[in-house]
Amino acid sequence: MAVGVEPDRPPRLPSPDVAGPLGAVAATPAAAQWRLVARRFRRRKVSMAGLVVLGLLALSAVLAPLLTPYEVNPTLDAEVLSQSRQPPSLRHLFGTDELGRDQLTRVLYGGRISLLVGLCVALGSTIIGTTVGAVAGYFGGRVDQALMRLVDLLLVLPGTALLMVAQRGLGSSLTVIVLLLAFLFWRSVARIVRGLFLSLKEQEFVEAARASGASSTRIIVSEMLPSVVGPICVHLTLAAGAAILSESALSFLGFGIQPPSVSWGSMLSQSRGAVGTDLAYLVYAPGLAILLTVLAVNFVGQGLRDALDPHTNA
Repeated sequence: MAVGVEPDRPPRLPSPDVAGPLGAVAATPAAAQWRLVARRFRRRKVSMAGLVVLGLLALSAVLAPLLTPYEVNPTLDAEVLSQSRQPPSLRHLFGTDELGRDQLTRVLYGGRISLLVGLCVALGSTIIGTTVGAVAGYFGGRVDQALMRLVDLLLVLPGTALLMVAQRGLGSSLTVIVLLLAFLFWRSVARIVRGLFLSLKEQEFVEAARASGASSTRIIVSEMLPSVVGPICVHLTLAAGAAILSESALSFLGFGIQPPSVSWGSMLSQSRGAVGTDLAYLVYAPGLAILLTVLAVNFVGQGLRDALDPHTNA
């Protein structure tokens, strides 16, 4: 049967056995499908704006040494200390702190750690959660029960308190923070992927793959996983924003990134005493950076969800 394609909608499904929960079509070449997704995403101006903002923030963090003449942790000599408590000006666009350090420089370098935490936690938690959910949903039975009870146990644990206790024993290095946050963030995507796999394994294309002698690993990776790419991509983007907020909250409470390293959260923590004083500007730059990043990530996630959902109008 021919497959008709409307300009603003994804291909109509020729039969239920070739479609995943988000309308993934096995009969359509992957490249054409992703071109369709990209076209639908580009039509969402807010999501495109979020993607541009994320790109600019990441680029400014990478090119920080070229964008500012100041050091992130300068030697506190008389010249540097003489520039302390300077309000925003042409020389120091975001002002200076109590030690004379340029705030713009610290925001740019802090973005390196904050964005890196968001990216690594999102990737790590998505990989772990997808693996657990896929195994539980595909095999079912006792395997499913054991893995889901583990997820239920972790869901009732207070995340922030658990992170604080763990960091007291393991330290506050960047690696430890990423691992701990990834350990907490995989639970939600595991439940989502598990539910989708439970429905997918009853589809005819999975039964056909089993009948052809394909291994369980091949069926999960090659046949079923492409059908749940949409929810996984959405979780990936939203987890990045949540990880940045969590790292900022931990740093604000004194359990996150420690000096001399700098992140947006640690900048807020060091400047919390400035609220309501002449140094209140110290809070604005890192707070605005966190706000813009999380909003941009959420807009991108919303755009991906709509672009990957064939039932959403373009």
